[in-house]
Amino acid sequence: MAFEGFDPQAVKFLAQLERHNERAWFQANKGRYEQFIRQPALEFIQAIGRRMETFAPHVLADPSPTGGSLMRIYRDTRFSDDKQPYKTNVGIQFRHERSDDVHAPSFYLHVDAKEFFICCGIWKPAGADLAAIRGRMLELPDAWLAARDDRRFVRTWGEVTGDRLKRAPRGVEAAHPLAEDLKLKDFLGVLDLDRSLLHSPRLVDQSARAFQAAHSLMKFLCDALGLPY
Repeated sequence: MAFEGFDPQAVKFLAQLERHNERAWFQANKGRYEQFIRQPALEFIQAIGRRMETFAPHVLADPSPTGGSLMRIYRDTRFSDDKQPYKTNVGIQFRHERSDDVHAPSFYLHVDAKEFFICCGIWKPAGADLAAIRGRMLELPDAWLAARDDRRFVRTWGEVTGDRLKRAPRGVEAAHPLAEDLKLKDFLGVLDLDRSLLHSPRLVDQSARAFQAAHSLMKFLCDALGLPY
């Protein structure tokens, strides 16, 4: 089926799940989850996947009900003090085809009862990957600046953002021209979306255009990690 937008019941369900984060409530309302969350999410993934093939062919949009781009609603509570069994957001991640975890060059869509945004870039990369990205920034500073300051990226996403070190990484002087960028521990573009877009088929077009505008950052990150883009 074509993606027509998320029903307003989707956000209502997520808000209720925040208040009733327990297995009995979820089982009683699982049909609502499947109707208002999972099904339209899979339709969105399939629709935007056709668009992404034209500008990011190595980034996967997998509409499989399990193990695909739609992230599980079930929380892994084994090593957490928070034992609530369910996530209270919709998370859709389109990650690089050669990566099998969330810490990969990716596009992402997030919806919860309060927030609605999309992201591009890489979140909390592993130590070796972070070192490779910083190494390429130091080796090819002009290439990094061209990616960071790309006109289309800046117009759409603003600045590259993420958590930062308090001081420049070891071996980098505080006065280094890229010291602030080298402090980054994530390399992300974050774009808040108007809530009305969630309920519209235009979400596919708006997200695809934003993802395409992230080409400069995504290619720099993939090049640093030896990945095709």
